[in-house]
Amino acid sequence: MAKKILAVDDEKHIVRLVQVNLERQGYEVVTAFDGKEALEKVESERPDLVVLDVMMPYMDGFEVLKNLKKNPETRDIPVIMLTAKAQDADVFRGWQSGVDCYLTKPFNPMELIAFVKRIFKSLEDDGDGERRISI
Repeated sequence: MAKKILAVDDEKHIVRLVQVNLERQGYEVVTAFDGKEALEKVESERPDLVVLDVMMPYMDGFEVLKNLKKNPETRDIPVIMLTAKAQDADVFRGWQSGVDCYLTKPFNPMELIAFVKRIFKSLEDDGDGERRISI
């Protein structure tokens, strides 16, 4: 069964770029276009991984991440931040908030795919329930 990935960004062309490239790799991709919709999709779709933008309407990516991490049912879902916010403080905030990977725009779709594969491989390789992702 294909792994399900939620792609979240308010820029439709970015969502489409992520979706097309991940689907070509055999992943199932569901989409959301703001933070509120992202949390609704996590609840209804139960994705295996989330690719999340920071700057979005209604709720930014950091707030979405905070909500995911405080919920016992969603806290272990890996999250890749994919954002134009490239300042050191933003990257540091992402890591502090529990993000598994932080990619900045513009991005290379093949780099995103490599990180997705590495995250899924590390989850498969780790049999003790602890997540150890080396990126």
